[in-house]
Amino acid sequence: MGFIRGGNGVFSVYDGESFTGGRLQGNGDFRSEECEAFLREADVVVTNPPFSLFREYVAQLMEFGKKFLIIGNMNAVTYKEIFPLIKENKLWLGCSIHSGDREFRVPDDTVLKGNNWRIDENGVKYARVPGVRWFTNVPHTQRHTPLTLYKKYRAEDYPKYDNYDAIEVSKTADIPMDYDGVMGVPISFLDKYCPEQFEIEWQASGNTRVCAPAEILKNIGYIENSKDRGGCCVLDGERMYSRILIRHKKSESSSAAKIQI
Repeated sequence: MGFIRGGNGVFSVYDGESFTGGRLQGNGDFRSEECEAFLREADVVVTNPPFSLFREYVAQLMEFGKKFLIIGNMNAVTYKEIFPLIKENKLWLGCSIHSGDREFRVPDDTVLKGNNWRIDENGVKYARVPGVRWFTNVPHTQRHTPLTLYKKYRAEDYPKYDNYDAIEVSKTADIPMDYDGVMGVPISFLDKYCPEQFEIEWQASGNTRVCAPAEILKNIGYIENSKDRGGCCVLDGERMYSRILIRHKKSESSSAAKIQI
């Protein structure tokens, strides 16, 4: 299905041999009864929804119980409606997009501004959008590949936050292999997140103080700080960008080994 500015939406159907299609009665809004009827028939949804309606679109997919691969802005992982789904392993990042930006075709009447655009030899317009990712609930092998760690914990290398009982790890590659407590990592950590290797405690962003249950706030040692604007990490008096708060997942075998020692 597609959206036509100022007109009706269009749809096409592939039966395994050929495409058929036509115009929708409405404008192609995913919230319309007409489009919801198409959604009910779908097995997997693959699309690039409007970023401004990302929360609402994901909520619809979850309500209908659909498998999906959709493109969204990386910062969506901090949304109070999206992050709990990530923590509960109901949604995760997909493969193939891990950094940089991606190019999208835009309507011919789009006014292009700045430097992140081009027009090809046929006059087709494209815009480059930074910081995008695939968001999905479709299993893939990469998600279950443990991150190789090489650094060991030294207090002088990993300062503690002013408002969390957690250490700052500014790069995913620098996660210490032997630290048992809570660690704050960049949101790009989710590109490498293996649920068998780490567990997500919560996030440290402007949504933390409002959304995190009291028990979680206690587990991560949160102390309200006048500079954290709702829960961002504060380090040496300076507020930091959003962090994902994680810890190593302990297996029964590793716990038993420590007891034996």
